Amino acid sequence: MINTIKNQLASHSILGPFGALVFAILFFSTQSPIFLTPHNLSLILQQVMVLGVLAIGQTLIILTAGIDLSCGMIMVIGSIVMAKLVAVSGWPVWMAVSCGIVISSFIAMGNGLLVTKIKLPPFIVTLGMSNIAFAMNQLYSEAQTVTNLPSNLTFLGERINFFDGYINYGVFLFLFLFLLMGFALKYTAPGRHIYAIGNNIEAVRLAGINTTRLLVGVYTVAGFFYGVAGWLAISRSGVGDPQAGQTENLDSITAVVLGGVSLFGGRGSLFGTFIGILIIGCMRNGLILMGVPSVMQILITGVLVILAVTIDSSRRQS
Repeated sequence: MINTIKNQLASHSILGPFGALVFAILFFSTQSPIFLTPHNLSLILQQVMVLGVLAIGQTLIILTAGIDLSCGMIMVIGSIVMAKLVAVSGWPVWMAVSCGIVISSFIAMGNGLLVTKIKLPPFIVTLGMSNIAFAMNQLYSEAQTVTNLPSNLTFLGERINFFDGYINYGVFLFLFLFLLMGFALKYTAPGRHIYAIGNNIEAVRLAGINTTRLLVGVYTVAGFFYGVAGWLAISRSGVGDPQAGQTENLDSITAVVLGGVSLFGGRGSLFGTFIGILIIGCMRNGLILMGVPSVMQILITGVLVILAVTIDSSRRQS
């Protein structure tokens, strides 16, 4: 009976994160009368849209039993390229955005090649790439914020009325990408192969699947999402900031782990990551409404991450 219960919990890893989200919503709604207002709920979605798109790429990599500590810096270099090509070089917006996304994808592909060809640990590769991308950001931008961006580059940050609040166009893109990749992971062969690699890469190789090409593809697709996140970032802020992105790598990992995706690979879902994103958004918004200092918000988030990883580890060993 006990083993049956454990197996049921393991197969429904989404229940824990969903329960945590419900608890957070109920708790903060009792602490602030404006928490559940349409205006504030739409604000939460706007606050997490950039991190949410980053977390899509992070989820793909973690499902393969990898990790990416460079996603924030790759996002920023994509956004700086877009901003400078439009504001300084006068490129058309569609060309600049495409170039920024391609560069982000190319850098992330480099992570995949180093992991697969030289057999370096993803942690070390992406940590080093994070420093390289940060230096590239500073050199290319000359450590200056890119301003005076045209409205057709930042239109994803424009607001439309939504009940009693408002919402950015970027939120719709964020939700669409989650639905698209959630479908791809669950119902396509490459999606199933990603899970299989996370469970046993050698078995996948022996089954005749080119694991090197698949892993490089996963990192490259993740880079695509980092580039899109960079576009959303400059759309929301209105500038290209070379100092941004320094905490997004850990924030994206936090969202993935809180959503029940296993750091050991092969288990979890993009829907779980979406719930993890909402947990972070609700917590930060609710704690701000309660007047909790930012340092305490960081402390609480850290405790939650350790708790989530502990639960994941114990579930894996059971």
